[in-house]
Amino acid sequence: MSDQLHFPPSFFWGVATSSFQIEGAASADGKGPSIWDTFSHTPGKVIDGSNGDVACDHYHRYPEDVALMASLHVDAYRFSMAWARVQPAGKGAWNEAGFAFYEKLLDELESKNIAAHVTLYHWDLPQALQDEGGWLNRDTAYHFAAYAAEVARRFGHRLKTIATHNEPWCTANLGYGNGQFAPGVTDLKQSIQVSHHLLLSHGLAMKAMRAVGSTAQLGIVLNQWTSDPATDSQADRDAADFEYSRSVEWFMDPIFKGRYPELALRVHGADAPDVKDGDFDIIRQPIDFLGVNYYFRHFASTDTPPRKPEAALGTTDMGWEIYPQGLTELLVKLNAAYDLPPIFITENGMANPDQVVDGAVPDRERIDFVQRHLAALLDAMGQGVDVHGYFLWSLLDNFEWNSGYAKRFGIVHVDYETQQRTPKASALWYREFIDAQRKQA
Repeated sequence: MSDQLHFPPSFFWGVATSSFQIEGAASADGKGPSIWDTFSHTPGKVIDGSNGDVACDHYHRYPEDVALMASLHVDAYRFSMAWARVQPAGKGAWNEAGFAFYEKLLDELESKNIAAHVTLYHWDLPQALQDEGGWLNRDTAYHFAAYAAEVARRFGHRLKTIATHNEPWCTANLGYGNGQFAPGVTDLKQSIQVSHHLLLSHGLAMKAMRAVGSTAQLGIVLNQWTSDPATDSQADRDAADFEYSRSVEWFMDPIFKGRYPELALRVHGADAPDVKDGDFDIIRQPIDFLGVNYYFRHFASTDTPPRKPEAALGTTDMGWEIYPQGLTELLVKLNAAYDLPPIFITENGMANPDQVVDGAVPDRERIDFVQRHLAALLDAMGQGVDVHGYFLWSLLDNFEWNSGYAKRFGIVHVDYETQQRTPKASALWYREFIDAQRKQA
């Protein structure tokens, strides 16, 4: 299949990670604790009882990891900064040792001609800010903007892109809605208010970064999906419409239309967020790119127990249906509804129960997954969607949040006892695929 996939010559190919999932060095060189340090050390919160103290030890092994990226011939690396590493309390003093780490990482990337794409917030809020209310406290949005401005001031000329947030849906709904993620709150009304403060912080950060004259392209990364009714019943159709409204439109509409979607607001009712005058003017800042993370579709069933999709292509090790055509449908739908900037697929990949066999890691399922999703992406581009690049999630097996180390998303296998890195079959395939794309160009 990959022989028939022809992307434009300007299309870039990357891999992605996030700070808490790979860095380790949880308290090294003045780093402050984050909410994920706290959460992962709380018994019962992480399925395998693990934490992020060491993870992939990327903080000490970044030269090896960048060399790995270079060996795969990628153009681009998407990673996040740990806010508590560069500003331990989330406000006040900067930690120069923390900034020095990212400076050295950028030096390594530049030496290998790999473009750096930074995410400012991938869920690891400084614990000191959580102690003052976290994202439920409107002040956190202003602290975030100050952090964003400092990163842009220091590194904006060295970064290809800066994304404010990764998947604010998860921060709000998994962090505050069902308590599955840090900080572990279960309160629907709080989760909806948190989503507003996240959007506000995005807009404030965009303004702050533009004010310091950063040359990086600025945007946001959203996890998105189509929502399909399980049956033709009115109840299922209504449930599908609400899911799309509360999840996709809830974040897209404020950024691109300056308002919340009517359907979700109506259903939320008394749980709707407190919005102050002028908030939407702040949130609706022009963005240079939109990052889209796609893993699966939503399947809306009101039956008890809920109906499940047929999953003709199977499921991943997370139990997620493999549904590549949902990526085409999502992108085409977004393109019709909004005046969009260039899109990057900032995450796409699968968890697979990979094991090293005779020094190799055969993960044919992942290769098939990526090929099918790239075909779906090309289909969307053929229908007029302006997509400029693709980041495979993830470079390394890593700390998979509340699943701990039990789920492996990497194209490079990590033995957590020895920190040995072993490129999987998918990594070797990705390199060959990238090389073939360049030859076609």
